[in-house]
Parts: sequence; C-alpha cells; structure tokens
Amino acid sequence: MRRRDFIAAMGAAAGCLVAPHAVRAQRTTTRTIGWLSLRSADTSTEKSILAAFRRGLNQTGYVEGRNLTIEFRFADGHYDRLPALAADLVRRRVEVLMTGGGTNVARVAQAATTTIPIIFATANDPVQDGIVNSINRPSGNSTGTFVLNTALMPKRLELLRQLVPNARLVGFLVNPNNSNTGDQVRLAQSAARTMDLELLVLSAITASEIDTAFASLMQRNVDGLVMGADPVFQVHQDQVIALAARYRDDLRVVRVRQGRRPCLLFGRPRRDVSSDGSLRQSYAQRCQTSRASSDAADQV
Repeated sequence: MRRRDFIAAMGAAAGCLVAPHAVRAQRTTTRTIGWLSLRSADTSTEKSILAAFRRGLNQTGYVEGRNLTIEFRFADGHYDRLPALAADLVRRRVEVLMTGGGTNVARVAQAATTTIPIIFATANDPVQDGIVNSINRPSGNSTGTFVLNTALMPKRLELLRQLVPNARLVGFLVNPNNSNTGDQVRLAQSAARTMDLELLVLSAITASEIDTAFASLMQRNVDGLVMGADPVFQVHQDQVIALAARYRDDLRVVRVRQGRRPCLLFGRPRRDVSSDGSLRQSYAQRCQTSRASSDAADQV
C-alpha cells in the first residue's frame, strides 16, 4: 500500500474536520505511527482518547499488533521532555506523528520534522499561534483539530456562579507557559467584572506549585476555583480533586479538560458525579477530539 493511502487511513481514524469515511477492507501492510503526548499514559483522559483513536483505526482497516505499530511517548506533564521524545520518534521513522497536549506539543513536533505529517489537537487558534497559516488549507506538514475552548471561559464562571450564588472571590489557576493563558485570563477577568466577582489568578505547572496555589487560595478564603484550559491540569487531576477535598469539602471547582466541555467538581455526592468527585462529560464528548484527529490524516 502507498504511504499516502496509509496517511489517509490515519485521518479517517481520527476524524479531523472532514467527512466520515466508510469502513475499509483489512490492510495488509504494516505501518508505524508515533504518539507524542504531554499527558501521562495512566490518566483517564489519555486512556479514553486512545480508546477512541484505536476504534477509529479499526474502522479504517488497521489493527494494532496486526498491521499497525504505535510508538508511544508520554511526557508526564513535563514540557522539557518533549523535544527528546519527539526526536526519538523521528529517528524511528514513524509515518505519521500524532500530538496530544495543545499548541506547545505541536510546536515541538514541527521543530523535530518538516517531512513527517503531524496531526495535532489544540484549544488555541492554530493560525494565531503560527502552527498553520490557514484553517481551510493548513500549510507545511501539519493539520489537526481546533476546539473553541478559550471562548467558553465566561461560561465556566457562569456555572460557578450558579453553584455558588453568593460567591465574591473566585480563584483562577492557569499554566503560565501556555501561549493562550493571556487570552484566558482577559476573558475571565472581563466576565468576572460583569458578575461582580473578584478573580484571584494563580499560576502553577508542577505538583508542588499546585500545592502552593491551593494553600494560597484557602488563605484567601475563595468561594470557588476555575481551572484553566490546559492539559497539564489533566495530568494532575487526581491531585486537584484530593486538595479540594482536603481544604474544603464544599469547594466548587470548574475543571476544564483540553478540547472538552467543562467538568465540575463538587464536595458532596450528586447523581451526575463520578466516584472521584468530578462531573464526567458524556463518552461521545470525551472521545470527539480523538476521533477528529484520526479523520484528519485521511486528508493529508
């Protein structure tokens, strides 16, 4: 099978901004793709994304272990590990490079190769961030999915206000290294003013920084917390849940996962809350971006 046909099948598996494709006959040639993710392999988000991606591959005729090899590289939330991981995948001559974790991961992949097709998923505007020069006709060797996540920041504050009608001081935890953080903060501050809320913005990336941020939030006696739209918080989601439970049983948290609807964290049981205390979006919504990524390569 031609390399072009294989790349097309990867797009069909990920489903990126293109029409769905019919199930293809079983492929006979073994292919290799690279998977570069900022997240950890054992996070629930990563597991569900990979499950959806594999199903998409199966529908295009590729089955891992039979005619497909996936080389996985996980940075476990450490941005500084990404360049070496990307370089390793390029050395292994993968035929398509899938990235997970937003704009910064896509940039690392682009720095590592100008020839291997790259398929990214981001909540940032990829044109504004310089990843591609057009949504309709991406330039170079990159394409992917663009989810309007940042624009929903005011809605997250509205959700928190509904949960805590008397809230006055709200924490906003962001990743300072995310190129989209400035836009997120501006939108959140604008929305907070219209709701007569004071916004306390704190930055964190590592586990220790998240511990420190929560301590500061509790010292200020915040009424709720909004998590910035960044995959690094997916890596530390269990820590966030545990801290919320430790510091205040009724702390309301709006937790946002890359490319998905907001998730809510409550301190008391609810019908729509999972065992770890967080409101889970539907399975289809959880996997939508992953399916979108596998359709993208079909058009490369």
